[in-house]
Amino acid sequence: MTANKCKVKKGDNVIVLAGKDKGKKGEVLSVNPTKRKVIVNGINSVKKHEKPSATSAGGIVNKDMPMSISNVAVVDPKTGKATKIGYKTLDNGDKVRFAKDSGEIIA
Repeated sequence: MTANKCKVKKGDNVIVLAGKDKGKKGEVLSVNPTKRKVIVNGINSVKKHEKPSATSAGGIVNKDMPMSISNVAVVDPKTGKATKIGYKTLDNGDKVRFAKDSGEIIA
């Protein structure tokens, strides 16, 4: 399976569009383009029972689980609302992502 193009990147601020955490905002911790999944900090969190190991004490821990890329949208830096992402080339030749609603460049 080839890697799919994802417009959501690690470090982006996103808003959840569907599911139990609809409307919440968070930062993307990781992206898996082949499975079309993202892990967002504090979103889709579940309690997991872990056995003690050399690195952790074990017990009940909160863990952020992957969710579908289709359930999140990048937050527009100007308005704070969900927006689509576009690409454009600047005069100096750099290719950048921008918010389609406001035209702001997304870092």
